[in-house]
Amino acid sequence: MVEYSSFFLGMQIEYSRRRSKLWGVMLRFSRNAGCMTVKEEYENLERRVIRSSVDWSGAGFTLAEYLAGRFTYRAIDEWRDRIAAGEIMLNGELSDPERRLELHDRIEYFPADIAEPEADLDYRIAYEDDALLVVDKPGNLCVHPSGPFFKHTLWHLLSSKYGKIHLVNRLDRETSGLLVAAKNPKAAAKLGKPGWPMRKEYLALVFGNFADRIEAYGFLVPDLASVVRKKRRFVAGERPPEGAVRPESARTVLLPARSGERYSLVRALPETGRLHQIRATLFSLGFPLLGDKLYGPDDGIFLKIRSNAITAADRERLILLRQALHSAKLAFRHPDTGETVAVESPLPPDFRLPGV
Repeated sequence: MVEYSSFFLGMQIEYSRRRSKLWGVMLRFSRNAGCMTVKEEYENLERRVIRSSVDWSGAGFTLAEYLAGRFTYRAIDEWRDRIAAGEIMLNGELSDPERRLELHDRIEYFPADIAEPEADLDYRIAYEDDALLVVDKPGNLCVHPSGPFFKHTLWHLLSSKYGKIHLVNRLDRETSGLLVAAKNPKAAAKLGKPGWPMRKEYLALVFGNFADRIEAYGFLVPDLASVVRKKRRFVAGERPPEGAVRPESARTVLLPARSGERYSLVRALPETGRLHQIRATLFSLGFPLLGDKLYGPDDGIFLKIRSNAITAADRERLILLRQALHSAKLAFRHPDTGETVAVESPLPPDFRLPGV
């Protein structure tokens, strides 16, 4: 067993952006499985306001074009209707859909009637004091408001109960388990510093017999063989593969927890904090996660999910309804006292399969 008191690993908050082409010009998006992140400001918990300042990538587009590229859940004609209905303000005023945007234009969008998908709102507080919370999140709950999610998010649930909170780290919507929320900006700033002592341990339920310890030290690079642009693959080695685009070093220690012929439970100890690090690493080593639409048995299922074309046969291949990744343990230095806070989350019920 690896003892939490033996060493700490620095938390690295990485912001990874993908670019999507719209009529030949690149617009910026965030890569967050299941939840597209956009910059939002909240005046209160009932009224959602998304504010955007136009940078070089948006200058020259019409207002309708910009919105259709930034918020892809509506077509451009729908955005023209929304603008005409007064839901979008440009520099504090109503605008024409065909108005060309200029650098630093301010756009405000009031998405009052976006239907929110169902979510599991049953979170658990695993630790609390005057400065922070450690929250045990269920496996179908977005952390931050994004896309169609607002009230069905951990941010909204916590803010409704505790007032303004600052989420220090995040998990994918389908990943369950522990994450930290600070109750004041000072604690959030300390916990969010690169190098602040924080150790994480995840549990992953994978296909195959995972029997040996693996120190997966190498690089994450785009998976050019995949039909999904955001997918990554792990390549072991001290240097990135020749010609690799935007390689990121990635270090994960993987340990067998329970090994079976069909499925295994794996302990994953990330030493870096990269996008999709554990999922991509296990997939590339031949142990894809159960329930993972992107890094599971067939990444074409990811595209079917996006177009609502997933079949019963696809769901049967996935075994689980959500990706089998769970943030099981956290240990970190308290921002006020300097003492170690160590918290654990039990194995989720849906991980308990026969033979594992």
